[in-house]
Amino acid sequence: MKFTELHLHESVLEAISYMGFENATPIQEKAIPTILQNNDLIACAQTGTGKTAAFILPILNKLVGKEDSTIDTLIIVPTRELAIQIEHEIQGLSYFVSVGSQAVYGGTDGKDWDIQKEALKNGTDIIVATPGKLLSHLRMGYVNFKHVKHLVLDEADKMLDMGFTDDLEQIFSFLPKTKQTLLFSATMAPKIRTLATKILNNPKEITLSISKPAAGVSQHLYLTFDNQKIPVIKHILESRPDYTSIIIFTSSKNKVSEIVQGLRKAGFKSQGISSNLSQNEREEVLIGFRSKRLRILVATDVMSRGIDIKEINMVINFDAPHDAEDYVHRIGRTARANTKGEAYTLINEKDMFRMQNIEKLIEAEIPRCTLPENLGVGPEWKISQPGFKKKKSSFWKKKKSQTKNNSPKTT
Repeated sequence: MKFTELHLHESVLEAISYMGFENATPIQEKAIPTILQNNDLIACAQTGTGKTAAFILPILNKLVGKEDSTIDTLIIVPTRELAIQIEHEIQGLSYFVSVGSQAVYGGTDGKDWDIQKEALKNGTDIIVATPGKLLSHLRMGYVNFKHVKHLVLDEADKMLDMGFTDDLEQIFSFLPKTKQTLLFSATMAPKIRTLATKILNNPKEITLSISKPAAGVSQHLYLTFDNQKIPVIKHILESRPDYTSIIIFTSSKNKVSEIVQGLRKAGFKSQGISSNLSQNEREEVLIGFRSKRLRILVATDVMSRGIDIKEINMVINFDAPHDAEDYVHRIGRTARANTKGEAYTLINEKDMFRMQNIEKLIEAEIPRCTLPENLGVGPEWKISQPGFKKKKSSFWKKKKSQTKNNSPKTT
């Protein structure tokens, strides 16, 4: 479906055309009419499906002709990177619409705090905020949410996973009872259903491609010991010299610097990005990666939903993520908007159980690759549930002790 068929205002359509878009994605095609009809909405769609524009476009459409500067829309997101990404997208899509917006997130200096305070106190059309920093402002008593008409929760599942449930409930208490609420999530876990029941009013529901990698992603799996991982990555990178944009994900922020050091020793320029860096440092790294001055970015799972960079050629998983859903989000960074991409995952003995859960989730077995001959043999594929042996050992130790104590005594 073309955007021109979605009954959007001419100025919104002009901005869409200016950015080079013509056809709506499935989530946009379904969500935009529902939002324009003022229905509450719970939408489940994976990363890379265009869901940000699915809620921004109809909200911008409603804001056409708005004359006052009160806060109309509050968008809550789990990470500062996602807040920045959405605010930038609002700026792009509102190029021909007179709409103001402000991102509210932590890790900034006093000047940024004052800018955020000004927008929250005196108003701007759209606020995009992380829960913690927004609560800091709310507790100061100057935030004016009396005129909020739209509440959007983006990446709601991630916010709950990160422990923001109590923060969200406190934020909701500051908002008007009558408003349109839109909940977007990559998964439809029971906790999302519970949240939806609390905050949505007779919502419409849209579910698209739950927890499935994009069709354009070519997936590969290497079984490796830890000391083989950097050499395997070196082998992969050397086989793709034409790839200009590569992300390597790891589950631990402590591993980021180790991976970067290993890559640099192997002759590959790279930089890491994690919560250990200041906001300015993180933005500087992302700017270098977006501009293709930096070919290889090493990041944590927290970043997997906050990086909006087009034309990423390849994703390498240094390890299996703790949450199977995060695998989909990691490799969802590539093959966006119907393009092609590659994803490689390196699995040691400890990660095999997690990898099995990932394959169950995506309902597919990921092809195994043979290690280069010079690296020797990797571990065999063997699944054992974590902690099982320990529990069994403890059980038999206790059983043996009981048997010993209950045995008839001899004199």
